[in-house]
Amino acid sequence: MMWEEMRFTNKKVLVTGASRGIGASISGAFRDEGAFVIGTQTKHNPSNAEENCHEWLVADFADENQILQCVDFIKSNDIDILINNAGFNINKSFADIDLNVFKEIQQVNLIAPFLLSQAAVVGMEKKGWGRIVNISSIFGKISKAGRAAYSASKFGLDGLTVSLSAEYSSKGIMANCVAPGFFDTSLTQRMLSVEEIRELVSIVPIARLGNVDEIANLVLWLSSAENTFTTGQNIAIDGGFARV
Repeated sequence: MMWEEMRFTNKKVLVTGASRGIGASISGAFRDEGAFVIGTQTKHNPSNAEENCHEWLVADFADENQILQCVDFIKSNDIDILINNAGFNINKSFADIDLNVFKEIQQVNLIAPFLLSQAAVVGMEKKGWGRIVNISSIFGKISKAGRAAYSASKFGLDGLTVSLSAEYSSKGIMANCVAPGFFDTSLTQRMLSVEEIRELVSIVPIARLGNVDEIANLVLWLSSAENTFTTGQNIAIDGGFARV
């Protein structure tokens, strides 16, 4: 890519959950467009060195102390763009959800983005520019049986994003949610059989799984200076699944 085409030169980006899947695609896309990318991963993985991210933080957001360490990092670094991507999910009937598991899902999916965003907006406000993109889910727009804990966290993330937008958009800080549908990831391949994936594809209007690079492209545009008027939105990227 030519230098002049790089939208994020001199921008510092923090992507949580950057070591695989959606997070890896997003962080790699930012790096390709000139950003200095910092990624979080749950455990230290030497094989991730210099792959997608320039710098790595080890942070398991199920541990509140490790969230607070990330908060301190953000406060002491000049973060221009924050991508809250790290997440945790279970699929379990409502009556069988353990309270501790419910709390853990809220902590990873909602409390961590809240605390990281709270730290990030301080520096962004001083500069008069910033971007926060929260990776939600179509189950933060609709829900199904077995998704109570996950949907609670993702609907909450949408509310957090709207409130951020209401308070900070006039200060040059755009906050949005991206809500992915069903994507072709290693987790999808591991969790679902070929037949289950075929059945899933049959109910997606575009008749295929998404590619994680499609999410990255949307996140990059929302995070860029090209985005001058889109804020407070929860944008589904799902091949039409949640609307048809």
